[in-house]
Amino acid sequence: MEEQNKQILIIDDDATVRKLIGFHLRNAGFKTLEAEGPEKGFELLKENQVNLVYCDVTMEGMDGFTFCRKVKEHEEYRLIPFVFVTAKNTMEDKSIALEAGGDDIITKPFDARELVLKAKALLRRSEIFRSYTAKKSLSESFSQKTPHILIVDDDEALAKIFRHNLIEAGFECDWADSADNAFKFLKSNKPDLIISDIMMPKTDGYQFRKKLLEDKELSSIPFLFFTAKGNEEDMLEGFGLDIQDYVLKTAGPKVVVAKVTAILRRLGVERQKIVSELQSAAGTLRAKVVPDNHPQFDGYSISHWHVPYEGIPGGDFIDYFTINENTIAVVLGDVMGKKWGAWYFAFAYAGYVRSSIRVVLQNVQDISPKKILHQVNKSVYQDAKVSEVFATLSVLIINNQTNIIKYSGAGDLPIFYRQSGTGVVSRIKSKGMLLGFSSEGGYEDEEITMAQGDSILLVTDGIIESRNSEGEQFSSGRIEKLLKSNQKGEDILALLKSAFMEFVNSRIEDDISLIVITRK
Repeated sequence: MEEQNKQILIIDDDATVRKLIGFHLRNAGFKTLEAEGPEKGFELLKENQVNLVYCDVTMEGMDGFTFCRKVKEHEEYRLIPFVFVTAKNTMEDKSIALEAGGDDIITKPFDARELVLKAKALLRRSEIFRSYTAKKSLSESFSQKTPHILIVDDDEALAKIFRHNLIEAGFECDWADSADNAFKFLKSNKPDLIISDIMMPKTDGYQFRKKLLEDKELSSIPFLFFTAKGNEEDMLEGFGLDIQDYVLKTAGPKVVVAKVTAILRRLGVERQKIVSELQSAAGTLRAKVVPDNHPQFDGYSISHWHVPYEGIPGGDFIDYFTINENTIAVVLGDVMGKKWGAWYFAFAYAGYVRSSIRVVLQNVQDISPKKILHQVNKSVYQDAKVSEVFATLSVLIINNQTNIIKYSGAGDLPIFYRQSGTGVVSRIKSKGMLLGFSSEGGYEDEEITMAQGDSILLVTDGIIESRNSEGEQFSSGRIEKLLKSNQKGEDILALLKSAFMEFVNSRIEDDISLIVITRK
């Protein structure tokens, strides 16, 4: 984190205290703004990009707690960390500070190193919240569920006390008595917050945190140290491991609950902010990666089903291109990633496909999927911004005069071909590489001659990899069985949609996309 890019607002009616706090923060590389009271503080918030606030508690007219509550009423300021500066050091004051929306408290006379340490810790926490929200899986990031906390502590009696208080406060809370058992728990559960003791036998808290940081999924879960140790060296070691904060065991259950609530509240606000920004961006650009309507193509029925998780655009994209009155191209892509970041890249990839089809049409007479893929791959491979973003792509070209479908894929899932006359279902797998992985993707065409009633199905991994409550995948095998069992000629899309939603109990965990092509 670059301290010189962070601006801290100091609010205190004592000019000496303001100057002293500002002096130490500027020496640490931060920019500072100063206000003698809440009224001036509001003005500076409106006029400047403030990353953190240090605020006195006892001021004339409006105290610091009231000021913080009023600031947090404004959505654009809710994520700014607040540190209260006070001469009082009672448990009641600490609890009020956190309940008012504050993130921490520092007592006068303060230690300059502690002042700077708290600033760095809270600003790092703010950055981690943003990263965490972007990385967390869709079901965890955007579902309206009760926050889930994991306590890791070998002291069963103490863990039970804090677990009881967290559950009473409305959280779900589990307990592991060691780091090893915590890892076993984390294999099948992803809590919203981990609180870990430091002093544990075999694997201590620091070692536990280091192992978590080695795991891409687990490293992004917000993490607190729960400890009886509160000296500076221990705190510095912990913050060096990208933790959000320390919770002292001597603080008492109410303070622990208040601090946990403040952290999770901030995380929830950031999630909603990202969703709002994404939906606003999508609306402003009027950009879609899935058509509203199915294409009309003589002799064929082409339909799709697409559900972005919680209505948030993700990484799947579908497109149809009319090449001439007898030929149409069908495209299904999947950018590996989640929610907003994947959506932006999916939009970029859709643009590459459109451009590549135009290039191929201008330069060759015999248009084919492999030529389109080679052109897309070439463009992606040469573009540093997207070359490291993995994406799959399936391209089919249908001719309603020859009734031949040509297919080629880049790192995609197999497509399913069902022959209506025999009921035989085949999986056809392309050997082409992921887009941008190599300058030469090895793309080749497959040809399928469609008889009347024959169908082809394309799906993304959101369907294949979705699991039911027992942990079973929907799987390619289940799709194949459903297609084989369709002896009455039911609508394949409706059949698969119904079976899938029943299997997952209507709980969708990722983007869902499938395309069905049937010769009439």
